[in-house]
Amino acid sequence: MIPTVSVVIPTHAPHAGRLARTLVGLQAQSLPREQWELVIIDNRSPTPVALDLGWHPAARVVREERLGLTNARLAGGAATQGEVLVFVDDDNVLATNYLEVVANLFAGHPRLGAAGGKSLPEWEIAPEGWVQEFAGTLALRDLGNDQQVVGPEVKGYPSCAPVGAGMAIRRSAWTAYADSVNRDATAPSDRTGGELTSGGDNDIVLRILRAGWEVGYFPQLSLSHLIPAGRLSREYLARLNHGIAKSWVQVLDRHGIRPWPPAPRWQVALRKWRAYLHYRAWRGPAEYIRWKGACGQFEGRGLIRNR
Repeated sequence: MIPTVSVVIPTHAPHAGRLARTLVGLQAQSLPREQWELVIIDNRSPTPVALDLGWHPAARVVREERLGLTNARLAGGAATQGEVLVFVDDDNVLATNYLEVVANLFAGHPRLGAAGGKSLPEWEIAPEGWVQEFAGTLALRDLGNDQQVVGPEVKGYPSCAPVGAGMAIRRSAWTAYADSVNRDATAPSDRTGGELTSGGDNDIVLRILRAGWEVGYFPQLSLSHLIPAGRLSREYLARLNHGIAKSWVQVLDRHGIRPWPPAPRWQVALRKWRAYLHYRAWRGPAEYIRWKGACGQFEGRGLIRNR
């Protein structure tokens, strides 16, 4: 039995051109429209999101006043009915068969809780060579052409876990996640407005695994991630790498995974200075961005406590 699909697009003050590309990609989907719905979550945009969605019989915009990506995703889950949710960023263009592939994957894998695939860049301008090192921070992903699936027995964080861009989640797995988050006052709110913190994608994967589901990478799922020129600057990527590294430590620790020991708070500034010298952060943008990532990790380790 092919499951029904709910597409959820969380957005805050979206770029009109990129969001339009996202919607054009959805209009071209091969999955018949009666088998999927579309909900755009306007996450407290200063100017309310207004769109012409007449091309789809089950499409609407829902306003969510609690700022933060996690809050927007929870609102999307609550506002939809599909047996599988597909979370699409407002700068993602899905391959025309994406939703059809998702529906067939979940029909054929009854223990699959969450799935993702390739997130390939469409650059507004050609990036400099050093940018490729930080592709992962931009939610770009290509693990090749082999399917990879892991279950709750996996140790640590699985390398094949889906990223947030295009992540598909079975409704029953999503319900387990949402119930867990709603009981947990320390759950991460992920991106909030213009802040570049992260961790929500990782938290979803770990909670779904803990609930007994599998997660996987399926290369037949593919999307284009629109990367504007502003995200290729040293300053932006340094902020992004810092935020991701800091929240990564905190999310793993919340789930009992601790690859690094805690760092006494009084040592954090000294470690940053030593890392500045180690990475030779003054030499170029890549060195500087690596150093900012190390700083984020030290700050994250300074916030966790000895067990």
